[in-house]
Amino acid sequence: MVTTDFTDSFPRWNLWNPWFNRPGSAISTRVAEALPLRLLASYLSHMTPLLLLAQLAAPCTSATTACERWVTYDISAARSMVYASYPLDSANPRITRALVMVHGAGRNADHYFETAMAAAFLAGALDNTIVIAPRYITRADSATTHPNEVVWVSTANNWRSGGLSSTNPELTSFDFLDRMVRLLADKKTFPNLAKVVVAGHSAGGQVATRYAMANKLDPLPGITMSYVVANPSSYAWPVAERPLPVGNADPVGADKEALGENGEKVNGNFQYGPFDATKAPNFNRWPAGLDSLAGYTAGMSPDQLRKNLVSRTTTYLLGQVDVLPLGGFDSSPNAMAQGPTRRARGEAFFKYVTETLGAKHKAIIVSECGHNDRCVYTTDVVLPVIFP
Repeated sequence: MVTTDFTDSFPRWNLWNPWFNRPGSAISTRVAEALPLRLLASYLSHMTPLLLLAQLAAPCTSATTACERWVTYDISAARSMVYASYPLDSANPRITRALVMVHGAGRNADHYFETAMAAAFLAGALDNTIVIAPRYITRADSATTHPNEVVWVSTANNWRSGGLSSTNPELTSFDFLDRMVRLLADKKTFPNLAKVVVAGHSAGGQVATRYAMANKLDPLPGITMSYVVANPSSYAWPVAERPLPVGNADPVGADKEALGENGEKVNGNFQYGPFDATKAPNFNRWPAGLDSLAGYTAGMSPDQLRKNLVSRTTTYLLGQVDVLPLGGFDSSPNAMAQGPTRRARGEAFFKYVTETLGAKHKAIIVSECGHNDRCVYTTDVVLPVIFP
């Protein structure tokens, strides 16, 4: 017979007794059979909040409707969609860091969310990291556009570089990132979040490097921000000089850089000098350089952008074999002024900003990876960079 004392303490006792909870166990069967409905209801009332808590604590892991979240702005009903592993508006003290992963030119945020979640799984970071993959849609994505979703331009100064929205011209693509960072920095929602990493690959790498240089939030009180730039086709050069076509920037044989004893090393055989503007009159115009600043950077000075570039914690990830004009390689005159391959452009930029400007940045040649986000971001050496 169940006593009154046992009944009163039963729900709490059961929480700590794994043998009782084990399905089909002798104890659970006998007690369940003996419990009056009133006591069983009492038991369930104690268990339900815990079951709900367990459901809320589990990360959303696939790029489905269940993982879609909406980021709003301070104007009208404008909003932008992201995939996120946890809600952006529910208190979550377990979260200590955030990874914002920006997609490439295909604007396939679903794929990049799954890449980032695969990396979080490998790093054992699913429980304490919120992973977010923003979606930058353009007019080409009209078939999948939701009501009031902000649409971004895809030419000239576009979503890759803080360009204006075509539907909400008071917004820039970097305002979208700013809004996400502010949500993450809200201590009412994420009281223990201390690190925010903004990362991207290919066109997303362009976003990450230019946002590192341009954003007006870093540093944030109580938040350490860092930027992880993987295999972009171009950078915003801080000066009008460019790599000369010699050494590792020589177009002849540039695809062989991945081979030999230096194939897995960050190479630095670069020289810099004035660029012949007759080959590309706009070679130093934003977003390839710091002339004619526009969009998010309008009103900022080149000196401020250079200062930001040097001071911010940035790591460049360059695929060892990303030396071929594949995957939407930018072969425009402005981009070719920066080097013959994505790898050479990244190495030349890294050397200049560290050795000439004094930045404390890091670069990693990701062994055996080409122009592939999943190869790059799920490699062991990269995991501590995106989950610091």
